[in-house]
Amino acid sequence: MSQRIDKKELVTRVSRRVHKGTGTVEEIVDATLEEIYEALKQGECVSLRNFGTFYVRPQRDSWVFKFRPSQRLRKLFGWSSTYKGKL
Repeated sequence: MSQRIDKKELVTRVSRRVHKGTGTVEEIVDATLEEIYEALKQGECVSLRNFGTFYVRPQRDSWVFKFRPSQRLRKLFGWSSTYKGKL
């Protein structure tokens, strides 16, 4: 798993999957990331079904960023999971 997918490659792949132009998809990805950023900045958690939940927790002098993977993601990596759907 040494390969890395950057934003450009992600946009290209999503563009092919949904049959939309890369410009349109890039705009949607940028807007999505900005909304996630703003929600976390406000202390809200962000749940993406079948992917996981991002959240922040205040600690003594700072904030801690957390990610809780979905059951589907847990199953993919062989972690304890109740997920029974398609991987």
